[in-house]
Amino acid sequence: MLNRAIAILSFLLATGPLACARDIQIGVLGIFHPRQMVLGAAAGEVIIVKTARETFVLEPGRGKGGAQLRVSTGGIVIEVDGRSVETSEVQAASRRGEAVAFILAISGKINRTYRGKLVVKAVDGLLVPVVNMDLETAVASAVQAESAPDTPFEALKAQAIVTRSYYTAGRGRHRDFDFCDLTHCQVLQEPPNLQSPAVLAAQATRGLVIVFQDTPVAAMFTRSCGGRTRTPAELGMPSNGYPYFAVVCEYCHSDPVRWHRRISAKDVATLTRSGEAGRLAVGRRLGWDVVPSNNFTSHDEDGQVVLEGQGEGHGIGLCQRGAGAMAKAGASFREILGHYFPNTTLSVPGPPHSS
Repeated sequence: MLNRAIAILSFLLATGPLACARDIQIGVLGIFHPRQMVLGAAAGEVIIVKTARETFVLEPGRGKGGAQLRVSTGGIVIEVDGRSVETSEVQAASRRGEAVAFILAISGKINRTYRGKLVVKAVDGLLVPVVNMDLETAVASAVQAESAPDTPFEALKAQAIVTRSYYTAGRGRHRDFDFCDLTHCQVLQEPPNLQSPAVLAAQATRGLVIVFQDTPVAAMFTRSCGGRTRTPAELGMPSNGYPYFAVVCEYCHSDPVRWHRRISAKDVATLTRSGEAGRLAVGRRLGWDVVPSNNFTSHDEDGQVVLEGQGEGHGIGLCQRGAGAMAKAGASFREILGHYFPNTTLSVPGPPHSS
C-alpha cells in the first residue's frame, strides 16, 4: 500500500503545471558509513540495475534477497542470484530509465524506501548511494521529516516553500551530490503517504519559492527562535545573497523555550569565539542537545559555567514554533513567510537554462 502511494505521489507531483520541475541529487544513509547494503524492488516495481558489464533485473519475490552490494578494492562488488561482478558504479532505474520505488537496507541498522533513480559509488572505502529525486517528492519527504505532527496546515505550506527554496537555490553542499539527508542540509526519509498533510502542503504550494532581488533564496529555518530571529552575520555565517533580518517572534517572545546547561569554561570560549560554528563543534563533541541555541547568558558556579538560554537551533529564518502559532491565530502561509523573510516575494522560477 505504501509503495503504491509512493508511485501515485510521484506521478501527481511530476505531471502538474510546474514550470520549475527538476530533479535533485540527495546522498542518503551516509550517517551509517556503509560498506555493505542490499538493494531491492518495492512492491509492484521492476528495477533495472546496470553496471559497466552486466545488467540485472530485480522484482519483488524473485531471486534471493535482491542485489547485494559491498565495497571492494576495485570499487563495488554486486551479487544477484549467485552472479557477481566488480564495477566502479551501480545504477538503478525503471525499464524506461525513469524513477522507480526501491528499498535500501543496511543489515541491523535501517531499511528505507525511496523513489527516484539510484547511483551507488565507492568513495574512500564506503558505499555512497545517491538518489536522483523529483524536487516535489523531496519537498514532501523533507516537510514530513522536519515538522511536528500537530503543525497547522498553513505553517506546513510555509515550511514546504522554505524547503523548496532551499533545494532550488542551495545546491552544491557536498562533493558527490547536491544535498544530504541529515540536518546539515534537510532531514529526508521515506516519501509520506499520498493523503498526508506534508504531501498536500507541497501540492498546495507547488513550485513556489522565496525570491529576493529576482533570485531564489536558499531559505533556512529553526525549531524555536527564542523571541527574535537572528541574522547570519550575528553568528559569523555568510548570508549567500539574502541578508535575513532580525524580526520579533511574538509567540516565542511571550512564551520562550527555556533551557539550562553546565559546561566547561573552555567550551564557553569556543561558543563565544566562533558563533554557530562553535556551537556545532561543541555539539559534535558533547552531543547535539548540550547547547540548544546561541541565545544564552552565562555565569560561573562551582567551577563550571552555567548557561541559561532560550530557543532551539540557529534562530535564522522561519521559526517553526512561531509559524505554528501564527497559523493557529489565522495567518496564511504568505503572511507567515512575509513576517520571517522581509523584503522577499514568492514566485515560480522558470526552467533552468541549458548551457
